Amino acid sequence: MADKIDLPVQLVQPDGRRVHRPDYAALVSDVGSEQLRSLYEDMVVARRIDTEATALQRQGQLGIWAPLIGQEAAQVGSVRALDPEDYIFISYREHAVAYCRGVDPAVLTRMWRGCAHSGWDPETVNMTNPALVVGAHGLHATGYAMGVHLDGAEIATVVYFGDGAVSGGDLSEALGFASSFNAPVVFFCENNQWAISEPVQLQSPSPIVSRPAGYGMPAVQVDGNDVLAVLAVTRQAARRAREGAGPSFVEAITYRMGAHTTADDPTRYRTSAELEVWKARDPIDRMRRLLEREGLFDDTFADRVQAHADEVAARLRSGTLETPDPEPDELFAHVYSTDHPLINEERAAYRAYLDTLNPDSVNADTLNATEETLS
Repeated sequence: MADKIDLPVQLVQPDGRRVHRPDYAALVSDVGSEQLRSLYEDMVVARRIDTEATALQRQGQLGIWAPLIGQEAAQVGSVRALDPEDYIFISYREHAVAYCRGVDPAVLTRMWRGCAHSGWDPETVNMTNPALVVGAHGLHATGYAMGVHLDGAEIATVVYFGDGAVSGGDLSEALGFASSFNAPVVFFCENNQWAISEPVQLQSPSPIVSRPAGYGMPAVQVDGNDVLAVLAVTRQAARRAREGAGPSFVEAITYRMGAHTTADDPTRYRTSAELEVWKARDPIDRMRRLLEREGLFDDTFADRVQAHADEVAARLRSGTLETPDPEPDELFAHVYSTDHPLINEERAAYRAYLDTLNPDSVNADTLNATEETLS
């Protein structure tokens, strides 16, 4: 008989009412009125970042964008549980994590615009740039956690990934290494129900949260649209890592209300009825209802939050449009930390190719030959 899976941890219902869970409520007992308002504001800003970036892509200013709409509570609640010294490995949808971590909105889109290999210096915020190879960064996070543990650092390493990544071999290897070597890493799965066009039930007939048990790793399932519950369970997991108790796994049950990326059409594989069910569980609406119930929400507060969100969106837009196109040679920069003859050869070959596209650099004989061929 399969082990019993507890219901997802929940501290706030979709209608804003508190849930009596003394064990987990104690983990967020310090979260007062201003902190509740701040959690709400972070989620509103994160959604505004997402809508602005999506609009920029539709206007041809970004090559592609991976929307996060619907997953704000999972990201804001988890990252707000971490210390500045904790290190984060993100996938490609964690824009709210980046914002809360202090990444300048003006650089959030650089990679998606195709103007840079990355957007920010990881050392300034203790967080990596987006990882597009699904699940591979789970190994990077595990290795990093093992390394800093050997160095004596008492920090947590957190790795974000989606439900689709758990079907990949890289993540399975990461779970195995983390358990075997007691690595202080938190595996944070944002189960948004769809791995591109494949439903989670198809790739994982049993709950994802049941898998870590096979590695001897504790795991908890949380309502990923409940920002307080996510904050609580992530605090617990991060503390466990910092105290040397080893790895743990969090499965946040949430929903991707938008497309997988702006190159995707979700209407081809999911129903509008399903989307409506999850809209009723919207994480931002849930937090607003809690604030209303507790007398913490009014028009003045709402206007201030919206104004802040619009300011952040304006900075993201201006930063995107003002980002200069890189010089062609930058394509070969940072491939190796030192000079490399193969890279030098490739750079020279690419320069020679570019010269053929510049009419001023083509000699008269070449032009004459081309004209004779065309005639």
